Amino acid sequence: MTATMRDCSERTEVLYLAFDLGERSWKLAFTIGRAQKPRIRNVVARDLAGVTREIVRAKQRFGLSPDAAVRCCYEAGRDGFWLHRWLTTQGIENLVVDSSSIELNRRSRRAKTDRLDAEKLVVMRVRYAEGEGKVWSVVRVPSDDQEDGRQLHRELETLKRARTSHMNRIRGLLVAQGLTVQGFDKFSAEVEQLRRCDGTPLPPALQTRLKREFERLQLVERQIDELDQERVRQLHEQATPQQHEQIRRLLALRGIGINSAWLFVREVFGWRQVRNRRELGALCGLVPTPYASGQSEYEQGISKAGNRRMRPMAVEIAWLWLEYQPRSELSQWYQRRFGTGNSRMRRVGIVALARKLLVALWKYLERGEVPAGAELREWQTKVRPRRRQKRTAAA
Repeated sequence: MTATMRDCSERTEVLYLAFDLGERSWKLAFTIGRAQKPRIRNVVARDLAGVTREIVRAKQRFGLSPDAAVRCCYEAGRDGFWLHRWLTTQGIENLVVDSSSIELNRRSRRAKTDRLDAEKLVVMRVRYAEGEGKVWSVVRVPSDDQEDGRQLHRELETLKRARTSHMNRIRGLLVAQGLTVQGFDKFSAEVEQLRRCDGTPLPPALQTRLKREFERLQLVERQIDELDQERVRQLHEQATPQQHEQIRRLLALRGIGINSAWLFVREVFGWRQVRNRRELGALCGLVPTPYASGQSEYEQGISKAGNRRMRPMAVEIAWLWLEYQPRSELSQWYQRRFGTGNSRMRRVGIVALARKLLVALWKYLERGEVPAGAELREWQTKVRPRRRQKRTAAA
């Protein structure tokens, strides 16, 4: 009886807090246990002093000592991890939760408000603290340096999408006038010389718009070249962090280039603590999703719940692996299992190969096990600056 009372007393000395983060205001839900109705308070978004005041008031409201522990949580989203880092510096135990892993009511219509979301989160925080480890999935928060290391390739990815958008916009504007373009190197100087099918030039406003669009395209291409050069420079530095050494090791494998090696290391291999191949597959969204209920049993496909950048790159590298590493055991396994099938079977098989290849690369970086039958080469040959091919515009 004494032990039970002691446990209850210890539980009441913990204040549980859940954040529902919004653009203009935050909703805070406080409680000390499942049986206690959550206390809901509003603060201005990013008002850290207001959060501190509400925590002090909540401790007074629930009769806790000023030095009582605080355990809180919030959903991963646009606000990132800065709040988590601030809470940690305040001595508060915080969890960043994957929002897609939170359980929901399966009714076709359910009430959803910020208040209900905050109340649900704080109750689930209590359940997690009491030992229900599978109540949700907790996000592993990167350090400042680890998060900063992901900026280069993500910015490069954004710029490449912008370059494609500018090119397609120029082509679309010209197609509407019955014209086509084969290249963009001298496009700005040739806009005034373009003629439509009746021999008339392009309207003045359209010419001005095309020139401005081309200027934006040139700016994007210049920034892409600068980031490519910066990436190569970092790889050639002598005193480099461990992640750069991992990138160089991946580049030593045929079929893996600088884009994929940089992405694999910066997003997963360089800082995440992967325990087994199942966890690695889940991180990259390459695990199956079975459905078995009663007499119904079928496969729903891969989950696609992992890193959205890793999955498409892993599939692309799997295709390249078949081309550049045909004598490896993974390529031979694919040819035996899926090589003689139709196109659909080969596409299904390439996802399985991508998962196996990621596991092989993980073992290669962690234990030094080179994928069986894989060929190696000098990594420096893959990071030489490439000259952009000159193309002339034609209409």
